[in-house]
Amino acid sequence: MNSIWTIARKELSDSLRNRWLMAIALVFAILALGIAWFGAAASGQVGYASTPATIASLASLGIFLIPLIALLLAYDAIVGEEEGGTLLLLMTYPLSRGQLLFGKFLGHGLTLAFATLIGFGVAGVAIALLVEDVGVGALAAAMFRFILSSILLGWGFIALAYMISVRVSEKPIAAGMALGIWFFFVLVFDLMLLGTLVASEGKLSPELLPWLLMLNPTDIYRLLNIVAFGDGAQLSGVLSLGKDLPVGAAGLWFALVLWFVTPLAGAWALFRRRRI
Repeated sequence: MNSIWTIARKELSDSLRNRWLMAIALVFAILALGIAWFGAAASGQVGYASTPATIASLASLGIFLIPLIALLLAYDAIVGEEEGGTLLLLMTYPLSRGQLLFGKFLGHGLTLAFATLIGFGVAGVAIALLVEDVGVGALAAAMFRFILSSILLGWGFIALAYMISVRVSEKPIAAGMALGIWFFFVLVFDLMLLGTLVASEGKLSPELLPWLLMLNPTDIYRLLNIVAFGDGAQLSGVLSLGKDLPVGAAGLWFALVLWFVTPLAGAWALFRRRRI
């Protein structure tokens, strides 16, 4: 465990030195505050609307930003060490491949978690202080749930980046595949699912369709932050299938956890077989 924590501290210090942590936190804080006050500007209304509407808007932002940041943060975790000539050196230390991988994941995961907590936490405090008649307790609970789900979503994409990093041999290839994963899960998956629904002309089993949403962590993330308020009216497009999903919030939380545990286990299995 000491070896894992040593690697994690090194990754954290690198993130602080490279200004990754503060840059991510600043981006999250600015965008969260902008959405909180100007998210309803399209309807001719400026100012804080409501906690459910704000969280739903933040979740819509999160599915674009958090996966991209997570992938950029971790895509070169292993292949970058190999290209820099330090991976072979690290393997000469009394350090197993699993300890190296999990230590790096812990460091990157904590970097993203701290940045998310600081950025969205600052926005939550600002809302509580500046908005009159806001339910502080409800706001705190909603922000805590949103921040925790954002961290889990980010960890899932960090784990996916690790699967890439332990599989490829060059950083440009890893970067391209990371962007491909972002493009698929954030933009393409829902379009493919919608196209499948239209092409099937109702022939697909109604019981199967809602489960297809569980194949995309960004859909689970959005469902979790909308279903938590019991507002099914906000479920539109492909997400409307979530109304028939026979799992509650606990099931969605479990699915989001699986989305970082499973790819991380896969990355470990691939790394153990990698030739160095």
